[in-house]
Amino acid sequence: MAGKDDDDGPAIGIDLGTTYSCVGLWQHGRVEIVASEQGDQTTLSCVAFTDSERLVGDPAKNQVARNTSNTVFDAKRLIGRTFSDKFVQAISKFWPFKVISGPRDKPMIVVQYKGKERQFSAEQVTSMLLIKMREIAEDHLGTTIKRAVVTVPACSTDSQRQGTMDAGALAGLNVIRIIPEPTAAAMAYGLDKKASSSGEENVLVFDLGGGTFDVSIVNVAKGIFEVKAVAGDTHLGGEDFDDRMVKHFVQQFKIKNRKDISNNPRALRRLRTACEKAKRTLSSAVQTTIEIDCLYEGIDFYSTITRALFEQLNIDLFSKCMEPVQKCLNDARMDKSSIHSVVLVGGSSRIPGVQQLLQDFFNGKELCKSINPDEAVAYGAAVQAAILTGQDCDNENSKLTDLLLLDVTPLSLGLETLGGVMSVRIPRNTTIPTKMEMVLSEHQMIKSIDSDNKTSIHIQVYEGERTRTRDNNLLGRFEFCVPPAPSGVPQLTVTFDLEVNGILVVSAEDKTTGQKKKITVNKRFYITKQ
Repeated sequence: MAGKDDDDGPAIGIDLGTTYSCVGLWQHGRVEIVASEQGDQTTLSCVAFTDSERLVGDPAKNQVARNTSNTVFDAKRLIGRTFSDKFVQAISKFWPFKVISGPRDKPMIVVQYKGKERQFSAEQVTSMLLIKMREIAEDHLGTTIKRAVVTVPACSTDSQRQGTMDAGALAGLNVIRIIPEPTAAAMAYGLDKKASSSGEENVLVFDLGGGTFDVSIVNVAKGIFEVKAVAGDTHLGGEDFDDRMVKHFVQQFKIKNRKDISNNPRALRRLRTACEKAKRTLSSAVQTTIEIDCLYEGIDFYSTITRALFEQLNIDLFSKCMEPVQKCLNDARMDKSSIHSVVLVGGSSRIPGVQQLLQDFFNGKELCKSINPDEAVAYGAAVQAAILTGQDCDNENSKLTDLLLLDVTPLSLGLETLGGVMSVRIPRNTTIPTKMEMVLSEHQMIKSIDSDNKTSIHIQVYEGERTRTRDNNLLGRFEFCVPPAPSGVPQLTVTFDLEVNGILVVSAEDKTTGQKKKITVNKRFYITKQ
């Protein structure tokens, strides 16, 4: 735990969501979820650019119909990705704003701002959201905030985590820790249960948000939160359910009026907003209506949708949510009966069809709905922020006393061996911190010989689950030269040292010459050689 540092002031917890974000802080011995100036506990993850100003949250949403191409949403989905990524190519086709390739194939968002064309990276747009969350907390506290714990999807890659760190830095925040969203929610649930129970409990957190889906199994015992396994799908969320509704009504409008609105960004944005509202209504009602005045070429649109039709449109996506649940159980080496509580997190977890499938999967087990699915992640992040900064730890009655989080690495870490094979050193779902060592023999090494007849040994570090490194993510590389040697020599000892704060140090030593080298992947993808 970090030492107490009053000079930096309090730290906050931020749930940086794809569609909605939320901020919490530890105050007066408990977590407070801070409301925006509109009185809402969550803030829409939307940024709009106009001729005179930049708008964030509901104000951005309120003007989207007249400023569609300059209103940016879903920026989080671009963080840590390249423009040529198949996912980016597929999803950007449905956005009303323009996305182009920037330096090093980085996706850049193009908007008109104050009368000029501007290009912003996903990290820059995300930083604007983080600035808004920081300002909400500062207005509540009346003091400057410099530090934060920010959440990410459980299965985020290193580059996505680093992109989130970069966004925090651009927002003027020192991001003291990145933690997975379902882990944060488990802390919120476990802290709430701590006062009433001292036993051990296996909690499965089902986190279905607007743009991502995560599952975690966390063992909660006497203030220790040990993550056993994580799984998920960073391409699945409530917005995908909205897409199915939009396509349904676009087809309905075409049949009824013989006009195609699929290439009109303004009409599609208004229809999507109406579909999202209908989806929320269908979580508590069996039928709702969609009414949009002058949707296209002066034509009004009116239709109804039932919960049954909504579930029919999305049944394959709902069923897809069960796959990571089973995978998480397998990775944790548990069966369904080992799970004591199933906790729902994320706005889309309110959908009755999803809840029914999940309940059926666990043989009728009651789902835990005692924590607010919209606030749980920010709640847990605020708890972790307070722990790391020593808030209230001088108070013997503090709920934070003796709390400990044991997290896991979401993706396997390894290096490339001869033939482009991924040799895993730290398997996914390994508790961190951890340290692994391996000895590379001559036939495993990737080598090259230069004009001076010196042999270069190549060490390339990857993350991912595929057997071939070309299908995984490259984190860093280094090489060193060794003199000519007999067959079977040299041999290298390679060590992977993954620290609790996400710093990965990979070192190699040639046992015959004593030569050593290492790289540090610092907070994921900042690489330094030594």
